[in-house]
Amino acid sequence: MKRLACLLLFVSLLNFSAFADDDKEHHHHEELTEAQLGTVYFPVSCDPAVQKSFTRGVALLHSFWYEEAEKEFMQVAKDDPHCAMAHWGIAMSIWHQLWNEPDTAVLARGQSEVKAARFAMRPTHREIGYIVAIAAFYEHSDTLDNDARTKAYSDAMKQVYERFPADHEGAAFYALSLLASEPHHDATFANRLAAAKILEPLFAAQPDHPGVAHYLIHAYDKPQLAERGIPAARRYAQVAPAAPHALHMPSHIFARVGLWQDDINSNLASIAATRKAAAMHMGGEGHQFHAMDFLFYAYLQSGREADAKALMDEVKAMPEMHDMYGVGFDPHLATEANFAALYPLEMRDWATAAALTPMIVEGTASDSVGYWAKAIGAAHLHQPDDVRKDVAAIDAIHQKFVTSNKKDFAEATETDLKQAQAWLAFAEGKYDDAVETLRPIADKEDELGDEPQGIPTREMIAEILLEAKRPQQALAEYQTDLKFNPNRFNGLYGAARAAEAAGKQSEANAYYSMLLKTCAGGSSTRPELSRAKQLLAQK
Repeated sequence: MKRLACLLLFVSLLNFSAFADDDKEHHHHEELTEAQLGTVYFPVSCDPAVQKSFTRGVALLHSFWYEEAEKEFMQVAKDDPHCAMAHWGIAMSIWHQLWNEPDTAVLARGQSEVKAARFAMRPTHREIGYIVAIAAFYEHSDTLDNDARTKAYSDAMKQVYERFPADHEGAAFYALSLLASEPHHDATFANRLAAAKILEPLFAAQPDHPGVAHYLIHAYDKPQLAERGIPAARRYAQVAPAAPHALHMPSHIFARVGLWQDDINSNLASIAATRKAAAMHMGGEGHQFHAMDFLFYAYLQSGREADAKALMDEVKAMPEMHDMYGVGFDPHLATEANFAALYPLEMRDWATAAALTPMIVEGTASDSVGYWAKAIGAAHLHQPDDVRKDVAAIDAIHQKFVTSNKKDFAEATETDLKQAQAWLAFAEGKYDDAVETLRPIADKEDELGDEPQGIPTREMIAEILLEAKRPQQALAEYQTDLKFNPNRFNGLYGAARAAEAAGKQSEANAYYSMLLKTCAGGSSTRPELSRAKQLLAQK
């Protein structure tokens, strides 16, 4: 289910231009104080009159409010045409290190800003280090790919970090560069741990620095590391309460450790802040969709399906957005399609899942997730012919992305395809084949700590084993899965059912108790909760 994360991050974070009145925008920036964005100390050799604006731009940059950071740095360049670091700031703002590869237009603009920075008057040796580093990313784009240029930038930032050890900004940006240059599918988490080693002392010394808390959360955004990120998650929203991403980002840790109410609170606050900023003609309206994704997931894990349904209705009622960020699709339709597919699966409403009409959202793989949900629903209803049709539909979509060389969507739809094929084997009564197909995917998810998006593959394996009357094996799989996806509703309920079927009633009762505790704040009427209450009452 990595497609959804990729999709929503493209929506939220790709560069776009705002068209609101410049004076109005700058006025709103003046209202963003240190108490709202966090404490940053980044002296530059520009006109002292622009120092406050420059510092505010860096604070915005640290909270990935790229749209507003860009405007701030552009204003600095306007107010002081000789400020080299203003052009560095613009170049940094249009590159979103952790998510997207800049296109040709962005690369050309970045090169232009680097050139302007180099021709500006008298930057200091420290400032030259920053400019040389960002130049390493933008230059040679005709001969080096994005990964190579990101690594070159990180290597250059390492020199800034080592040459100016008292510069905490250099340390923070170097740590971020380590996260950005992390090798694909690296199960050692070497770059993350190296970044955290830099950031932890800074966090102790500067708990109000937005970048330090933020980047620690990213460093620990893996189930194997997430417990270490709780202090930063608790702090970041307090540090930068005006920044929508700062309010959302703690939920990455809360979701990893199964703290659903904290997850919900973070994303409700983020959505509200995003809409407030949009009403003030500030950029970043698309940030709300990534927050909605996390909010929806947390609702479903904590017995708040009525709230999840209300969120679905809210998204469905949103007006057409006319490809609002130039990314090739309407973001609210893509979110609607994914919610429609996931809701019946999480609710174990197999008939509704099997009867879905997949939404086609041009420029996305949303129709694939619809067929994926249909396949799982039909498999549970033991309708192999219908599952076979869904598998064929997913295969056609996957081949389209392979042919067009859209690697992220091709990878996501390949996972959809393999999972659907496994559920076809299940529908045909070939349980061992189903498990054999799913196990490499589950092992990879566990090893890499993939972000929780939908149904974990290991949970699928556990359910198939339980349906195959192998409760002891199913329980082992559920227990492994809950280490990586703690407090998942269906994981806890499945583990309880498996333990009960294996004759381990005390373990079953423990899982039922955990499920009721997890859902204590909700008003769910799900039969799973009623069963848990009844069984525990008989103790």
